[in-house]
Amino acid sequence: MSIFGKIMSAIFGSSADAAPGGTAGTTTTAPGTAPGQATSAATVDVGPILDQAVKAKGEKLEWRTSIVDLMKALDIDSSLSARKELAKELGYTGDTGDSATMNIWLHKQVMTKLAANGGKLPADIKH
Repeated sequence: MSIFGKIMSAIFGSSADAAPGGTAGTTTTAPGTAPGQATSAATVDVGPILDQAVKAKGEKLEWRTSIVDLMKALDIDSSLSARKELAKELGYTGDTGDSATMNIWLHKQVMTKLAANGGKLPADIKH
């Protein structure tokens, strides 16, 4: 499974458990579906799911601004090599040696693609 697929699965696959009483549906990325391609019309409130994941980790993780912290919250490998692989999956054309620039781009792309796949982002997230 792709790294973005793991992110999608961790957020959309756990939405029913993380949003009790909400209207969130469950969605997974179908095999052969390109990242960013919607697989369901269900809306999933991303904020509470990621906030709960951070709380469960018991450490201060800033998933709203950091791709590394977002990946850590979801128990996904956040190493530089994993982030370079994610950048490749999402079509990054910049210098992967400039990890700060790449990380900012990755976070924005992941947020944009989550929104494109039915994710409802908190108002403070710019995508």
